[in-house]
Amino acid sequence: MAENWDGTYDSGNLSEDIHRDNLRVEPIYEAFLCPLTRQIMRDPVTIENGQTFEREAIEEWFKKCRDSRRRPTCPTTHKELRSTELNPSIALRNTIEEWTKRNEAAQLDKACRILSLGSSEVDILQSLDDISYICQKSKSSKHAVRNAELIPMISDILKSGSRKVRFEALKTLRIVAEDDDDNKEAIAAGDNIRTIVKFLSREHSQEREEAVSLLYELSKSESLCEKIGGVSGAILILVGMASSKSENSLTIERADKTLENLGKFENNVRQMAENGRLQPLLTLLLEGSPETQLSMAAYLGELVLSNDVKVFVAQTAGSILVEVMRSGSKQAREAALKALNQISSYETSAKILIHAGILPPLVKDLFTVGVNQLPMRLKEVSATVLANIVSSGANFEKIPLDQDHRTLVSEDIVHNLLHLISNTGPAIECKLLQVLVGLTSSSSTCIDIVAAIRSSGATISIIQFVEAPQRDVRVAAIKLLHNISPFMGQELADALRGAAGQLSSLINVIAENNGISEEQAAAVGLLADLPESDSVLTRRLLDEGAFRIAFSKVTSIKQGITRGGRFVTPFLEGLVNVSSRLTYLLEGDPEILALAREYNLAALYTDLLQMNGLDKVQRVSALALRNLSRQSKHLTRVPVVPEPGFFCSIFPCLGSQPVITGLCRIHHGFCSVKESFCLLEGKAVEKLVACLDHTNEKVVEAALAALCTLLDDDVDIDQGVSILDAAEGIKPILEILRENRTEALRQQAVWAVERILRKEEIAYEISGDQNVSTALVEAFRHGDNRTRQIAERALKHVDKLPNFSGIFTKMGQ
Repeated sequence: MAENWDGTYDSGNLSEDIHRDNLRVEPIYEAFLCPLTRQIMRDPVTIENGQTFEREAIEEWFKKCRDSRRRPTCPTTHKELRSTELNPSIALRNTIEEWTKRNEAAQLDKACRILSLGSSEVDILQSLDDISYICQKSKSSKHAVRNAELIPMISDILKSGSRKVRFEALKTLRIVAEDDDDNKEAIAAGDNIRTIVKFLSREHSQEREEAVSLLYELSKSESLCEKIGGVSGAILILVGMASSKSENSLTIERADKTLENLGKFENNVRQMAENGRLQPLLTLLLEGSPETQLSMAAYLGELVLSNDVKVFVAQTAGSILVEVMRSGSKQAREAALKALNQISSYETSAKILIHAGILPPLVKDLFTVGVNQLPMRLKEVSATVLANIVSSGANFEKIPLDQDHRTLVSEDIVHNLLHLISNTGPAIECKLLQVLVGLTSSSSTCIDIVAAIRSSGATISIIQFVEAPQRDVRVAAIKLLHNISPFMGQELADALRGAAGQLSSLINVIAENNGISEEQAAAVGLLADLPESDSVLTRRLLDEGAFRIAFSKVTSIKQGITRGGRFVTPFLEGLVNVSSRLTYLLEGDPEILALAREYNLAALYTDLLQMNGLDKVQRVSALALRNLSRQSKHLTRVPVVPEPGFFCSIFPCLGSQPVITGLCRIHHGFCSVKESFCLLEGKAVEKLVACLDHTNEKVVEAALAALCTLLDDDVDIDQGVSILDAAEGIKPILEILRENRTEALRQQAVWAVERILRKEEIAYEISGDQNVSTALVEAFRHGDNRTRQIAERALKHVDKLPNFSGIFTKMGQ
């Protein structure tokens, strides 16, 4: 029976040695066992009374005696001792060691036979367990396992069909490898590393855990780190395990530590970086030798990084890369530039690089000429990085480039950029055009760029790029022209009118039928921003077939034939805007009138009014309908009434006028939506009224302007008011007057309300609305001269001002 240290006995507390007694060639002897631990002693010592114990156990016993303030006693006899001196039992220790070696050798020999003969699963598992037990006892035992050539046998068992056997084999190899470099080398022999790596992808979590633990042990040997990293997929799987949210904590920890060990070699570091683990690469970039830093920077430039990683790299290594670019060798600057090219392509990371001071050296590299200038291939990279930085949308007019506080939008800097664009190859041209595109994307900086373009006389040069054979150059130029067109529309229109083929090139881009591209959206947007009052340009567009293309594209998009991604909205907005130019030149031009009728423009723009969410389309459509409706009074077909004959003059009863049906209530003629663009016939009135409730004031202004054509002097105003009333349009017009959202809207609303109030029954009904009266009074007090005059007439209609004209008439009689 085994005695516990507290003096009690527990028959279940038998040692591992006793359990394994039947496996030994020699039985275990009682003298080998420590009375305290009941385990075979490794460092036996004898106390004063001649009793022998394991050194560690008896020392702990004496300590307990001291801690409990009692004299030391013998654990076996319980008699007090005068001394706690311990004397090594060298002879017993040697005997135990010899006995152990004989038994271990016999056990290992038995394991060799079992593992080599393809024994049963139970025997194999027992042998693996015995080997693990033996290896855990001493380092010399591990040598014995290697010398017995058991390691190749255990490695072969990794391919067993039994999951239990595979798991125990992995576990045994891990124990065999612990703290023994020679055993690690033996385990790594042949194709074993690849086999172990395969276990990392197993479904069974215990196999994965044991495999990664084994790899961790092997990775402690530097000579094996490259071999592990050389196994295809090994580092990728380990990176995945180290960042996994489903693996257990031990597996994640072992995978992470394995990667730390593998990170001592550059090839492994590159693989980790390629698979998203950037920290080892950045550590070498920050702390490595100059050669290593150069190598890591160069490799960083080759990687494809996610946006989150770009931010991380910019935060960690952005400053050192900028410093290398500023003062490093040409080779180092090249590597740094390529790395910065990768990092700068995301808005957040680009802003971090701006804070790190990237702009001054970047601009200097681009503009420097002579012996110190960068090769053109590196200037191209610099231009690319600058284009990336500019696209971040930072406040560049406030970021100084030098001691003179010049910025990217300073006139001479822009002049230098324009000069470079005109004197380099297509690759740099494209990137520098993109820089200007970025700088003109903000209205605050666009004004400065426009001023510099004007002062340098570069307008024609930029327009010429519209015909560039390189698509990227062409797209960048068109986008730049589109950005600056709101600020220099007439200048661009003049240049395009006089240019040889640029206008045709733009129209050809718009006409392409390969989906809807960014280039097409920019091209049509550019033409849309040019002044619609330029009749010569409109005529050129007509001659080039631009309007037929625009109408066809709009119809195709409406019908769902042409589908587009993110550029469909700006493309459609531009098409509608370009096509509406025709409506400004209808009067006196039979060709344009015929084209408007051919494409049934009034019906087209009426349909486009219903494209909710596309404010620009609705606004331009309403303005086009206004222009078309203004022509209706000229285009309506007035019926011819025959002159009364001779007999009618003699007999008046025979001269009654014939009743003509089907006449337009507004225009008093035969109208149609296609031929005379009549809003009433085209059922556009209700759709325009619906737009009066729009949140966008520009849409409301356009819709109200179109509806006001029903109240013009040359039409039947009384009928126009009735039509608005029937369409429930009077109330929203009055609401616009009351809201006074913009001065333009107030002027339009005052004009319309005055016309509406000419109808007495409407005026009588509205006269009691104090809000309307107040709004008219405000317009009378604060409007311009024309608005005040109209407001005065309106107030007279509702009897808020006396009508002196009648009095003056009587006084003159």
